[in-house]
Amino acid sequence: MLGMIRNSLFGSVETWPWQVLSTGGKEEVSYEERACEGGKFATVEVTDKPVDEALREAMPKIMKYVGGTNDKGIGMGMTVPISFAVFPNEDGSLQKKLKVWFRIPNQFQSSPPVPSDESVKIEDREGITVYSTQFGGYAKEADYIAHATQLRTALEGTPATYQGDVYYCTGYDPPMKPYGRRNEVWLVKT
Repeated sequence: MLGMIRNSLFGSVETWPWQVLSTGGKEEVSYEERACEGGKFATVEVTDKPVDEALREAMPKIMKYVGGTNDKGIGMGMTVPISFAVFPNEDGSLQKKLKVWFRIPNQFQSSPPVPSDESVKIEDREGITVYSTQFGGYAKEADYIAHATQLRTALEGTPATYQGDVYYCTGYDPPMKPYGRRNEVWLVKT
């Protein structure tokens, strides 16, 4: 636990590599089309719980792994954003499952430490292209749903196509940062 707190407060922060391909907007919603690099990710999947509750279960597991609860006992530093996949229902509400994705820092990509917690998995993920919109505050499930709806509306009438069965919600900031927070919703380009 101490390693997790130390890493969160004083550890290095690396940004998940991406390239902005284009920008756009409609009314008060601006967005970017980004090509995000693939790589190795630490993941935790939670089912049968609402998104906010599932995050409270999954995030500490990821943070402990990053903070040193692994076979090498080392803190790796943070990579932002931390993203989590959500699965919308027909009415826009979210199913009771999510999958948190933490991109392993570049220094550990070739040989990531093995998680001590069996619910934390290491997975290879190919690069993805996304449509992204940004917003502030302490984001909750309702905020992500609202911003995903706004992004979809902003993309109407453009050539943009994206997956309808999953989208990503992201956060860049530790929970103790009270203002200037950055969150995003990513629709995955098809």
